[in-house]
Amino acid sequence: MINKSVNISAFDGAVPEGDSPERRYPQGPVYPIESVVTLAEKTALEYWTRGAALDAQKWRLDHQDTAQLIIQALKTGQFLVSEWCQQRPQGPWAMCDAYKVTRYEWIENAGKHMPVSYYLKFAISKTGQLLLMASNHPEGA
Repeated sequence: MINKSVNISAFDGAVPEGDSPERRYPQGPVYPIESVVTLAEKTALEYWTRGAALDAQKWRLDHQDTAQLIIQALKTGQFLVSEWCQQRPQGPWAMCDAYKVTRYEWIENAGKHMPVSYYLKFAISKTGQLLLMASNHPEGA
């Protein structure tokens, strides 16, 4: 089977091949924190997958909110894994770093601030000019 998919991330590597490819990369995170923070501070990001775009809308996260979550994740969050993500079947691939971060948010139904943990997964584009968001949603949602 020939894999014609392309890697659009700044990570220099070949995309997974085969029916059940190994997606995890054991030596993460793959993107330097300084580079990610610089892009997040510029709000240079795109909701790269359909799921990321829908979650941003569902959870009312604009680009600035997502950028702030990324910065907080890199400063106080927990790195989880580096893995290959595919935008859609037969679509482009990107090596992504995943983080978990918790922040306090006002929860209207509870009438108080409560901790909300977010799962964030992103890559730096091949050009190095953009963060590609693969996931951005509350943990478990």
